[in-house]
Amino acid sequence: MAVPPMFRPEPGARAAAVLILFGEGPDGPDVLLTERAPTLNSHAGQPAFPGGRIDPGDRSGPDDDGAVAAALREAWEEAGVEPSGVDVLCTLPDLYLAHSRHLVTPVAGWWREPSDIAPGHPGEVATVARVPIAELVDPANRLMIRHPSGVKLGPAFRVREMLVWGFTAALLTRVLDAGGWDRPWNADRVEDLPPEDLNLAARD
Repeated sequence: MAVPPMFRPEPGARAAAVLILFGEGPDGPDVLLTERAPTLNSHAGQPAFPGGRIDPGDRSGPDDDGAVAAALREAWEEAGVEPSGVDVLCTLPDLYLAHSRHLVTPVAGWWREPSDIAPGHPGEVATVARVPIAELVDPANRLMIRHPSGVKLGPAFRVREMLVWGFTAALLTRVLDAGGWDRPWNADRVEDLPPEDLNLAARD
């Protein structure tokens, strides 16, 4: 399965973290996704895990990289996730995004006590959704996305009126496979990135 390449970090890469938050939702096990506002300058309109840059205040000491605190803080600010209701399971290996020069630490968590969720920053977050694992692994919702130039951009998901692609889809693909949830699907189903997503991607 082809996924967007993760390169060796360059000097000065900006540290960031995302929260992969699993829970037991009304439709079975699920994962939390947000959809960024279309007016943002970076990653506009794209579904994503809650997350952002690691701030100095996220670090409690010299040996703390701040990834866990940043992921929980961003989930609270973006979606209303109460940090006290989340059990942090682990941090995953860092992933370097060459186009934005971010070194991203994925933080996996279990939503022990779910809180009410809603977009925390209307100017930054358009939608917050708990997406069932069953929908993500449904072969009918899986596809590969291609740039109109013909270059394949990687795996994608069509769920809850969202097209999940790019970094988030690549990371979801890896997590679903590692968790044993993945089901066979037709990787020969290839669609061009829709014009609205292509226009938004051009801003990044």
